[in-house]
Amino acid sequence: MKPFLPSIVAILALVAIVVATERLISGRSGVIAEDVSIGDTPATLFRPIDASAEADPPPVILIAHGFAGSRRLMAPFARTLAKNGYIAATFDFVGHGEHPRPMTGDVDSVDGPTKAMVAQMAEVAAFALSRTRGSDLATVGHSMASDIVVRFAEEEPMVDATVGISVFSPAITSTAPKNLLIIVGDWEGMLKREALRVVGLTAAPHTAVEGRTYGTFSDGTARRVVFARNSEHIAVLFDPESFIAAVRWLDQAFLIERGAPIEAKTTLPWISLLVLGIVALGFPVTHTLPMLSEPPSGAALSWARLWPVVVIPALVVPLSLRLIPTDFLPIIVGDYLAAHFFTYGLVTFVVVVWVQRLYRPGRRIWPLPFPATKAAIATLIVTLYGTCALGIAIHATITNYYPVSVRYPLFIILLLGTLFYFFTNEWALRGPGVGFGAMVAGKLAFVLSLAIAVALDFERLFFLIIIVPIIVIFFVIYGLLSRWCYIRTGHPMPGAIASAVAFAWGIAVTFPLFSG
Repeated sequence: MKPFLPSIVAILALVAIVVATERLISGRSGVIAEDVSIGDTPATLFRPIDASAEADPPPVILIAHGFAGSRRLMAPFARTLAKNGYIAATFDFVGHGEHPRPMTGDVDSVDGPTKAMVAQMAEVAAFALSRTRGSDLATVGHSMASDIVVRFAEEEPMVDATVGISVFSPAITSTAPKNLLIIVGDWEGMLKREALRVVGLTAAPHTAVEGRTYGTFSDGTARRVVFARNSEHIAVLFDPESFIAAVRWLDQAFLIERGAPIEAKTTLPWISLLVLGIVALGFPVTHTLPMLSEPPSGAALSWARLWPVVVIPALVVPLSLRLIPTDFLPIIVGDYLAAHFFTYGLVTFVVVVWVQRLYRPGRRIWPLPFPATKAAIATLIVTLYGTCALGIAIHATITNYYPVSVRYPLFIILLLGTLFYFFTNEWALRGPGVGFGAMVAGKLAFVLSLAIAVALDFERLFFLIIIVPIIVIFFVIYGLLSRWCYIRTGHPMPGAIASAVAFAWGIAVTFPLFSG
């Protein structure tokens, strides 16, 4: 079986990709999606196919994404609303997605980016209502945007209902905004408590409970909180329970009597199958790579000598960066991550050199020489596959992954940090006889170091809490790809460069642009 394993995996992976793609495409039927530009704001209008035949235009639902999100991330919500008779408008906030302008002002002040985003919502709402000839309006906002939609609804009397997902907003009162539904993932403990507190403003003197409506729709005081089961901060956007709760709430707010069941299906299983198929296809792809080093290169440290390489950087890096300014790029939190990657690689390099010279004097420290042409070809193949194949899937099904021109220089700068980290990490934790589970332990130590950094500077690095799960997923995906590369080539370089490019690209494309 072993000689045929790459071919078998390739066939199974291609079947998974084809099936997932077909299901995702078929799931978009019944809805017309129109990309538009509202000034310099990229937006998309989602309508039911038969909406034009109706005498009265359906209500318009304005949907806003959260921190480091994009209008593409909110597309499942928009399509579900459109399938159920509404018109939905998604858009990219300034500094996000494909929007060319950065956020400006003091991020800690309501008069900074918050005020600009509220004004941006007003522009999108005016355009959507004009284009669709509609007069009824509601809003949906996720995470960061939950505060924006609340403030917009308080300023705009046309807004008849607001759906806040993973809400945190100091602007909410017992009566404003009108008819507020809060949806929170059941795994979001802190935000669940906040949701109950907010609904409790209306429920008082009684304690608010999940699943009960307080107040009335007629006077705009209706309040309800729903916990989407088995969901966290991102999965809640793909959860049918979230979709159904939102449609029911909007139906009540607009006095819509539905003659058919609500259509609400999640795309998450098919997205997962698509990504799984692309990752699995990387296995036969790496089997086309040439051998670069025999015996395999790497520090090859047993756990008796490896533990300082895993432990010391995880402790030293967050403590040292606490003392060093890291605001050097116009990208929120991304500049800190770049500094964290680079410093982690630097400390790891120093520790490995120290360990090698202490226990193995005279042994070659750096990886063995390799044929340059073959190495360049191998690196190019795995890097293009790792970034492009997964990138196309991410852009088509999850969130924006194509950068606007202003982000390309950021990618180059970020790449300097990720390259040094991944090459040093791959070299330090690979090699014949290396301690069992070294790579997994090394990645867990890196995540722990980020947790320490957040604890030391919670206010500035708070948004890393949201990003860490994505970093873990990327570590798993590119950890597999780099492992297959190493087994095939015997050298850490191709996998390290592929991982570095993917991480730098992801940060440069998704993290918000900011100009103080």
